[in-house]
Amino acid sequence: MVDRDIVAAKLAELSTRIERAGRHCPSSIAALAEDRDALDLVSFNLLLAVQSCLDLASHIIADEGWPPATSLAQAFRRLAEHRVLSPATATALAQAAGLRNLVAHGYSDVDVARIHQAATTGLADLRTFMHEVSVWLGASPESPA
Repeated sequence: MVDRDIVAAKLAELSTRIERAGRHCPSSIAALAEDRDALDLVSFNLLLAVQSCLDLASHIIADEGWPPATSLAQAFRRLAEHRVLSPATATALAQAAGLRNLVAHGYSDVDVARIHQAATTGLADLRTFMHEVSVWLGASPESPA
């Protein structure tokens, strides 16, 4: 049975990270590339937002007793298999996990255009994740009537 308090706390954290990434992202890729502090803030908040999604996915998978995911991307696919997420959201979040890895591990210079895209149009995917998890949680059998 999913611990609703943990889910609520992670969703609140995710909401904060989405807001911060969006607030600190300049309107253009060039402006983001020129402002290293903004790039760091946006990148860090995106990393933490995706990490919150991963934490939620892992928590749901474990508490529901589903087979564990063998990769970060598979965690989102596992949620889609059990109709927590739509396939489109699972795919988008699997891609976000890849971006999270690049930021977290500093695999090379950050692709500023990719960070900008994630902090502008990509935030909708994170909001959709929040919505779909919330809807699933409200529809799960152990929810209060």
